[in-house]
Amino acid sequence: MKTLGLITMILEGEPWWNYPGLELWKFVNLFVFIMAGLYLHRRFGRPLSEALRLRGERIKRELELAREKKQEAEAKLLEVEKRLERLDGEISSIREQARLEAEAERERVKITAEAEVARVREQGKREIETAGKAAIQELRVFAAEQSINLAEQALRREIRAEDEKRLISMSVDQLGRGGH
Repeated sequence: MKTLGLITMILEGEPWWNYPGLELWKFVNLFVFIMAGLYLHRRFGRPLSEALRLRGERIKRELELAREKKQEAEAKLLEVEKRLERLDGEISSIREQARLEAEAERERVKITAEAEVARVREQGKREIETAGKAAIQELRVFAAEQSINLAEQALRREIRAEDEKRLISMSVDQLGRGGH
């Protein structure tokens, strides 16, 4: 429809640049804006493009570093997941090992206790035998002393003064002969 309106304006003798919505000042304004943009681009474009290029490279390095860290984290995560999967097996293995060690320790303690009991019994037997021998020796000494006392008492009752004199003289004679 606008095209039809433009054609109508031209046929009626009105200038085309006065068509509503097609003002010439808009085109001039656009031309000035483009020229200023080209000038600014030539003047500041290189530092700006260099800064943008450096920023792009820095972003690429950071992305690469982040990618590497992500890969490391994923590798650690896989390792942890594998370890968690093996954890049940490790726990049961540790429990089994602890059970076996406990049984071995129990057996070792049992053997040690039995050896200690046997040693204490043997030591007790030796002490009993020693005490028995000592008691028998004391009993013999006691019996000998009692026998001597009884014999002495019996001799005192039965020996008279003249028997005593005769025994003493015999003892002196024997001592006299033993000296030569």
